[in-house]
Amino acid sequence: MKTTLDLSDDLMIRTRELARKRNTTFRAIVEESLHALLAKPEGAKKAPPLVTFKGDGLTPEFQGRGWEAVRAAVYEGHGACWQAPANTSPG
Repeated sequence: MKTTLDLSDDLMIRTRELARKRNTTFRAIVEESLHALLAKPEGAKKAPPLVTFKGDGLTPEFQGRGWEAVRAAVYEGHGACWQAPANTSPG
């Protein structure tokens, strides 16, 4: 069956390049992609990739402090006024 697709330039270019690399057709790439998409159970989502950064860990101001200190610094000045709950011990 023939149809017309309106694709972004970037998607068209990347699909053509992939077809060339695989020595196949644009149509075959589109069909393979659609089969893969339709084979997934509805609602199944792929987890986002884990993001990591190279470095030496926490900066000195946060070393030895808990996540609450990092979170408070992140939200400081952004309208959020999150504070760690006060330590309440019985007695």
